[in-house]
Amino acid sequence: MQLRDSDCAPGTETDSDLIPPTVARYAIEAYTRPGDLVLDPDCGSGTALAEALRTGRHAVGLTTDSRWWALARANITAARAAGAWRDGGVLDARPKVLASALAAGMIGQVGLVLTALRATSDRVHDATSATTGLARTMQYCEPLLRSGGHLVVVARPRRHPDGSLLDLTTPLITAATAAGLAPVERCIALTAELYGARLSTHASFAERRAADHARAAGTPTALTAHLEVLVFQLAHDAELASATAMPPPVKDNVLHTPVDRAEQSGRRRAA
Repeated sequence: MQLRDSDCAPGTETDSDLIPPTVARYAIEAYTRPGDLVLDPDCGSGTALAEALRTGRHAVGLTTDSRWWALARANITAARAAGAWRDGGVLDARPKVLASALAAGMIGQVGLVLTALRATSDRVHDATSATTGLARTMQYCEPLLRSGGHLVVVARPRRHPDGSLLDLTTPLITAATAAGLAPVERCIALTAELYGARLSTHASFAERRAADHARAAGTPTALTAHLEVLVFQLAHDAELASATAMPPPVKDNVLHTPVDRAEQSGRRRAA
């Protein structure tokens, strides 16, 4: 429904690791200003790029998959046809090109790096390999972020063969820290509707069929009901924000501790 409402090109729905348009738009509007540059170093079908253009931001994406390249170009064209006028493009290149002279003009110019954790399959080995690749990408992207910029990773849950969730958060936070980034928020983006205490998933036909096959083979499985969203900031920006925070006010011998900004933001979103 989101892809249809955003006039995405046919075939976009085959990108199982795409960033849903509403998630992309929320991140873009929360962490950038109009006119900022949004970068997706592994853009897939380009949903994040299209939403960046629709919200008045510039967008650059990278991919080496010819199918995703064509779809991302089509989605950028659709956004422009709907009235988006900012610059946007997709490069046939790997993320490591961001560390070359070709990307020198982007150093310190990117307001938001918004990307998804992409694996070739749901197998634990492939998910682990994708995490390692994203760790390298974070190192390439860190010099490109402007002061106050953010890097946001959207990850679809993966499971071990026994059905337990694979921990993707810990290695991603470790990789970001090693790249000079500091974690500032950890969010959950529901992809299911909430009816009282029950979640109603909106899984695709392909996801439901895969779940049926897994159950028939005796492997516990579950339909995806959420995406994990990790938000990082340049480490020195996070340190500066912490150092310049106002001291808590004292009144009538009662210490009033201010709510942490990230926690406050999280509460607003939960509300």
